[in-house]
Amino acid sequence: MYAAALSASLDLGTPGPGVLPRGPSRDSIRSSSFARSRTVPAAFGTVAGRSSLGRAVPRRISALGAVGQDGYALKEELDDSPVSVELEPIGSESQFDRVVAEAQQLEESVIVVWMASWCRKCIYLKPKLEKLAADYYPRLRFYCVDVNKVPHKLVARAGVTQLWKDSKKQAELIGGHKAYLVVNEVREMIENECSTA
Repeated sequence: MYAAALSASLDLGTPGPGVLPRGPSRDSIRSSSFARSRTVPAAFGTVAGRSSLGRAVPRRISALGAVGQDGYALKEELDDSPVSVELEPIGSESQFDRVVAEAQQLEESVIVVWMASWCRKCIYLKPKLEKLAADYYPRLRFYCVDVNKVPHKLVARAGVTQLWKDSKKQAELIGGHKAYLVVNEVREMIENECSTA
């Protein structure tokens, strides 16, 4: 399995069908006072803002709720960021070029995972990368290319996990080892690119 980070548009858009929202167990209500703070389970809900593109943007919000037993107002923090974000498939060379061009225009990076549907390591690694994608959602997009479904000409351009920015390959890695190591290397690749930008 291979992944590449490309400079691509980070559309702050509506979470698509591949974006799984965080469950209510990940939210919390905090009782706030000057002297102490405690955490108790929260009510659940989904909140989204609107980007300048008119699409929903997940965000963390705080809302003052009911008064707790101790007489202090309960402050509710809802985290509606996704737990998992499906890798967006790239099915053609022109789509790949479009993703790279948009990234260059917006001066952003994207991750492109090069994989094969028959590859056991790819199958095992994909959900872990989808969880990693949620950590960077919506400021970084993750794409995947099934090397058996695209022309060889596109596959020849890749070969490994790559980070692209300004239409140029910035970093790469080969992911033939344990999934957690690949995920850590992809995270390191992203963080290194973000720190140099």
